[in-house]
Amino acid sequence: MFRPILVSTLLGCVTLGAVLPASAAPESRPGASAQQARWNKTARRVTIMRDKWGIPHVFGKSDDDAVFGLLYAQAEDDFNRIELNYINALGRLAEVEGEAEIWRDLRMKMYITPEDMKAKYAASPAWLRKLMVAFADGLNFYLHTHPEVKPRLITHFEPWMALAFSEGSIGGDIESINLKDLEQFYGKKTALALADESNALDKEPRGSNGVAIAPKLSESGHALLLINPHTSFYFRPEVHVVSDEGLNAYGAVTWGQFFVYQGFNDKAGWMHTSGGGDVIDEYLETVTEKDGKYVYRYGSGERALREVTVTLPYKTAGGMASKTVTAYFSHHGPVVREEGGKWVSVRLMEEPLKALTQSYTRTKARNYKQFRASMELRTNSSNNTVYADGDGNIAYFHGNFVPRRDTAFDWKKPVDGSNPATEWQGLHAIDETITLFNPSGGWIQNTNNWPFAASGASSPRQQDYPRYMWSLPENARGLHAVAVLENRKDFTLDSLIAAAYDSHLTAFDPLIASLSAAYDQLGEGDALKAQLAPQMAALRGWDRRYGVASVPTSLAIYWGQDMLEKASGAAKAKGVPTPDYIRDSLAPAERLQALVRATAKLEADFGTWQMPWGEINRFQRISGDVRQQYDDAKPSYPVAFASATWGSLAAFGMAAPQKTKRIYGDRGNSFVAAVEFGPRVRAKSILAGGNSSNPASPHFSDQAEMYSKGQFKDVLFYKADIEKQLERKYHPGQ
Repeated sequence: MFRPILVSTLLGCVTLGAVLPASAAPESRPGASAQQARWNKTARRVTIMRDKWGIPHVFGKSDDDAVFGLLYAQAEDDFNRIELNYINALGRLAEVEGEAEIWRDLRMKMYITPEDMKAKYAASPAWLRKLMVAFADGLNFYLHTHPEVKPRLITHFEPWMALAFSEGSIGGDIESINLKDLEQFYGKKTALALADESNALDKEPRGSNGVAIAPKLSESGHALLLINPHTSFYFRPEVHVVSDEGLNAYGAVTWGQFFVYQGFNDKAGWMHTSGGGDVIDEYLETVTEKDGKYVYRYGSGERALREVTVTLPYKTAGGMASKTVTAYFSHHGPVVREEGGKWVSVRLMEEPLKALTQSYTRTKARNYKQFRASMELRTNSSNNTVYADGDGNIAYFHGNFVPRRDTAFDWKKPVDGSNPATEWQGLHAIDETITLFNPSGGWIQNTNNWPFAASGASSPRQQDYPRYMWSLPENARGLHAVAVLENRKDFTLDSLIAAAYDSHLTAFDPLIASLSAAYDQLGEGDALKAQLAPQMAALRGWDRRYGVASVPTSLAIYWGQDMLEKASGAAKAKGVPTPDYIRDSLAPAERLQALVRATAKLEADFGTWQMPWGEINRFQRISGDVRQQYDDAKPSYPVAFASATWGSLAAFGMAAPQKTKRIYGDRGNSFVAAVEFGPRVRAKSILAGGNSSNPASPHFSDQAEMYSKGQFKDVLFYKADIEKQLERKYHPGQ
């Protein structure tokens, strides 16, 4: 099969700034003094109130004033993460990280180009352009007033850049494209691509929990909302942004964005969970070469592949180098790999202007009608939404962007790109998608699972919807959520938090039952019978609840991890989640041998398999680096809650390569909040570590011990309450 050609590689002693005209120092730019005057004027209209936890409460006269202050405050707390998010979004990571990141950059540049974003910015409504200007101004003013901060690449932010990063999910749609496949295709790799990290065993599942409680099930008679994202730690800080134009949003903001991604205002709240419908499709393109150009079959004819030259600069020890790739596009989207002699193109949502509009306008929605109107933009492509409000409404949207497709095709697999019947046929209206509004059961939950258990007997029915409207099956957290929500009528903020931290590890119920059966099948003379007798006694006597003092929790999780690692390849081949595979498909002997290996690992690492879980499972924050390092010799806190894999609603797992004996969580519960929508909104929250990335700040780890114990702080939402627990009040630049 024909392959694209890597056009050129250039190496020279080019300085980073020389290849980055957008990164010239702000003072050297035309109109710099006018910019500074504008910044100073805006700063005087903004007040930042830092409470005793270091959380910024940003008050502005207008929405754009508030956005200016919000970005300035974020930069104070972690400019490094803000810049890195935009370096990545703009496809420029290799310019600071080196050649290994050029394929990640290519993936981004296939969808995002400065020229396109600038055109979309110019076409934006005036109110949104003002917000984008304020976004850039807030960051640029921070750099202007903090000359000691040295950006790695972006020394001046432009308003259009906000469109390059318009949806705050931890893993956007573009990231579904396999980097190793992309490298093999465009880098002329002849060997089979290795599995990309995104397709490897996910040691801690990405995702979240969302729960809404109707007034009839709450003690106060008000709706409640649980906001429980499971992300990498420090992915989002806790903020509050207020304007005289009706903005009053509190919650988690993804670094560098100007909208609260998961949170609430004084009348409504929203929580996003990933894993909605199937919204990304692959097309098999039949490609041939004619007169030196590539064409692909479509219907009864042929079409020319669009060719785009993409330059990929990267950092080297000797300066800057670049590679130039000719990227190919069918009308479905970019070509990203080859399969069975055909090229594979990818189609996904490409609506950054609408997405940014939706992301912001939902934060100002103060009732269901207004929130529903923001959802009509249908650009929240990677998420479900759990909603509650002060009018007592609760609601659920399973996905938001759902293309209409012919159900005769299996959309989980690549479809024939030459067949016009495989085209998308517009988007489903919201009323056609899987939704709930004030279900009779009085509660709603989603745990990145399917929607058919979202509200007990009030749940949507599977047979009423096309298969592509959901992408994930039930999971252990979903079963757990139903168990703690059903048959309750007295929820308070505290009891909702308690339910969210319920200690049952539901995945082990069937796993230990099958292990017991396997053990009982052993003959009395089998050496394993005696070897595993103490371990089996511990597991059989365990109530499947985690605890810092629990020895069976440690043994069960090490046993489960061993099975996951050994079975991940077979599970992938069968197309089922690995936890489901080890539950349903492992042979009895495999379960027993996994327990032998788990015992050996615990003994090798700790001298005994009888280790309390809290001695192994720890929270540690010792640096402000994006890539955290861990050290068994340095202080840490014991954590009882465990990986979401095992049904723990409060998730805590280690996704980074483990270089220590202890497990140090780096993904799971991050920002968590419970909200009550009464006449005055009440809320409690907790954040992993603290709001600042600076180890010298008192807010680097002031929430760490509380986080490790599942203890929450009171949210300071009203100005009078903030004033009572105020640490600092200032204008940006002071």
